[in-house]
Amino acid sequence: MRALRILLITVVILGGLFVAADRLAVHFAEGEVADRLKSRENLAETPDVSINGFPFLTQVAGGELDDVEVGIDGYEAATADGSEQVRVDDLRAHMKGVDFSGDFSSATAATAKGTATIAYDELLKAADPQPADVAPGVNARIVGLSDGGNGKIDVAVEVTLAGKKLPEPAHVLSSVTVRNNRLGVKADNLPELGGVTLAESRIREITDFQQTIDELPGGIKLDKVEAAADGVDITVRGTNITLAG
Repeated sequence: MRALRILLITVVILGGLFVAADRLAVHFAEGEVADRLKSRENLAETPDVSINGFPFLTQVAGGELDDVEVGIDGYEAATADGSEQVRVDDLRAHMKGVDFSGDFSSATAATAKGTATIAYDELLKAADPQPADVAPGVNARIVGLSDGGNGKIDVAVEVTLAGKKLPEPAHVLSSVTVRNNRLGVKADNLPELGGVTLAESRIREITDFQQTIDELPGGIKLDKVEAAADGVDITVRGTNITLAG
């Protein structure tokens, strides 16, 4: 019995040492991946990196990490022409099947899936800020975007008639779509602007617009979008995503 007790105590001690070593190793690896990702993507702040799964050391021995979770707040994504940037908030992605080098100087995920948000004021950058003539004596411009409910965007359009701005903007419910990393906002229906019936094509020159979001971290792409309370919620996906190297 005494020998058995000694054996059990030894097993417990060794198990505790293994867990401690495992947690120290994963903490070190998370820091290395975070630093490499910050440098690669030229981030202002170090991203959050969590290597999930236990034990970590057996994953290292196998040369592949099961699940690496990456969080980036306030990522500045490039637009199509590179003239300005659009802030992507609360980007969170799970990277699966991450191959890495021994010093984590390179790391590539087989697949990635995550979520993020683009605030309405950021998406508004894609709309033309200058008033445009839509009919003789009538011009209009988009002055705001907000949640329209049921997955729609409320587009506020400022209307000026004969040089006099109407006291209240017109409101248009619009849908948001995504294709090839390009967000599109398109009016579902078009109201009269200031009581004047206008050609649909002329109104859509104001109400409908697009914004391309390029150069997301590691090469992930926009997948799905939906209007929400604080902005457009997006889903991102990708394959062969580079975290470092």
